[in-house]
Amino acid sequence: MPADAFKDHKAEARLVNTRVWIAVVLMLLLVCGLISRLFYLQVIRHSEMSVQSDENRVHLRPIPPTRGLIYDANGKLLAMNRSSRILSIVSERVEDTGTLLDTIGSLIPLSDSEIESYQRRTSSVRPFEPVPLKFDLTDEEMALISVNQFRLPGVELNAELVRYYPEGKIYAHSVGYVGRINDREIQTIDSARYSGTHSIGKIGLEKYYEDILMGEPGYKEVETNAQGRVVRVLKEVPPTPGKDLQLYLNTYLQKVALEAIGDRRGAAIAMDPKTGGVMVMVSNPSFDPNLFVTGIDYKTYNDLNTSMERPLYNRASLGEYPPASTVKPIMGLALLSEGLVKASDRVYDNGYFQIPGSSYRFRNWKREGHGWVNLRDAIILSNDVYFYNQASKLGIDGLHDFVSQFGYGRETGIDIGEERPGLLPSRAWKREHYDQPWYPGETVNAIIGQGYMLTTPVQMVESTAIIANRGKHVIPTLVKSEKNLDKPSDKDVNLGSPKNWELIIDAMEHVVSSPRGTAHWSIGRNIKYTMAAKTGTAQVVSIPQGEKYDAEKLKMYHRDHSLFIAFAPVDDPQIAISVVLENSKGAANVARKIADAYLLPKLEEAK
Repeated sequence: MPADAFKDHKAEARLVNTRVWIAVVLMLLLVCGLISRLFYLQVIRHSEMSVQSDENRVHLRPIPPTRGLIYDANGKLLAMNRSSRILSIVSERVEDTGTLLDTIGSLIPLSDSEIESYQRRTSSVRPFEPVPLKFDLTDEEMALISVNQFRLPGVELNAELVRYYPEGKIYAHSVGYVGRINDREIQTIDSARYSGTHSIGKIGLEKYYEDILMGEPGYKEVETNAQGRVVRVLKEVPPTPGKDLQLYLNTYLQKVALEAIGDRRGAAIAMDPKTGGVMVMVSNPSFDPNLFVTGIDYKTYNDLNTSMERPLYNRASLGEYPPASTVKPIMGLALLSEGLVKASDRVYDNGYFQIPGSSYRFRNWKREGHGWVNLRDAIILSNDVYFYNQASKLGIDGLHDFVSQFGYGRETGIDIGEERPGLLPSRAWKREHYDQPWYPGETVNAIIGQGYMLTTPVQMVESTAIIANRGKHVIPTLVKSEKNLDKPSDKDVNLGSPKNWELIIDAMEHVVSSPRGTAHWSIGRNIKYTMAAKTGTAQVVSIPQGEKYDAEKLKMYHRDHSLFIAFAPVDDPQIAISVVLENSKGAANVARKIADAYLLPKLEEAK
């Protein structure tokens, strides 16, 4: 019998047909499922899926604005922007950041501070925003990264603008500098506005005028491939650049002042008493602000921060010093205006003064005394005993209230963002800080600018300008603006009688012009214009009774400070100056060189 005689062909056919139908049904179900899924994704969730697709393919990249430039009075660039080649990383394109950093570090040098700064910055940026790792790449470093970029997913090489200060340390304290945005600043800034921006003003004008200099960011929509490389730009909105600033500061005068100070510690400020425009603002020693722009290394910063010379410290607005005898013209105005003395009243100076009932002697700087002196003589000779005798008449309350009109004990409002108010003591101040009463001997010290009283160089120049203006107050300002001209002030000083101004100013003029004046032999000879001035010597440590001051016996940081205020010409003041030299002599010479540099060319032009 044939082999297939016992097979049921009809049953096998039915089985095959059943399997075919099952397969067809399954295929139909799968096709229906696929079609329904496609319908769900492409129709029902079309908008959502379209957005997700674009997010994977299209990204917003911020375009940082160009920071505004800063110019001196003559149009010389003090703060500019230069191109810097930067290595950045898009974190979302990186699977293992540690491995990537190790790979980059094997190609080019990476410091610990650069890595730490990058890691801090990654937590505060928007998705797919490049985070800078290293600035100022060399040609060789650029080439190494470019050749190995296939091994470096998420790494981008870009050219960006970074700040540069062509005058270096000359303007470090006034113009200031920008630096990388730190963790504390990240918590306070507008993250959208600073998206794509890595620096912010840290001190000086750069910080004070940050909103003006910063500008507004733009953005661009870019299409990227799977590796994160930009394929094309779909849309671009350009940024709004920051505004430029022009200053009253004069680079030539700045250099003259710094050269005159030399290697001594101190500060010098010169301003136009008519406008308040600050033409000179130097603090010495200084530092190179370019070190901070893209991040300063720890060792360099630590050396600057711990130096005994304190180069990071702006002595012009933060330095607080006893005003010493530079405050005597104001004390003289107080005595005259309050009717406590007359111009003709005289005091006999035998070299010291004693409070009735006390054995302590407040000595004159000239140990043998000046004999009979009136107020005019007391300013010309810088006589202490005359003022000692008037201290009880004025009293600490009268002294405080009058001197405060000249800017002592408060911030001047100069547009630099960092300023100390000094200290103008009073009964209430001492009670609050020491829980003690005020003693008569403390008024004796205060009337000659010693004791608790402290002032800053910028306060000194402000008060000098008030005297030069015969009472009109102007706010010291660094940036030129029409708003600064003829700015109304509620701080003008009204003495009632103009004669009081003229008596004090005449005495200050003779400080320089008279052979008896304390500044005559140092700067008064052969001067080609009239100058009103006052010298000052501030004690740093007390000298015991009966001993004579000897600088050679004292350590450098215990020697007296030299102070000087001046304005010129007397009848038409065009410049007011204050100078402080720490533990050194010669403040008057510094002021004379600044005044010469500013006024002598004007005198030549007028011929």
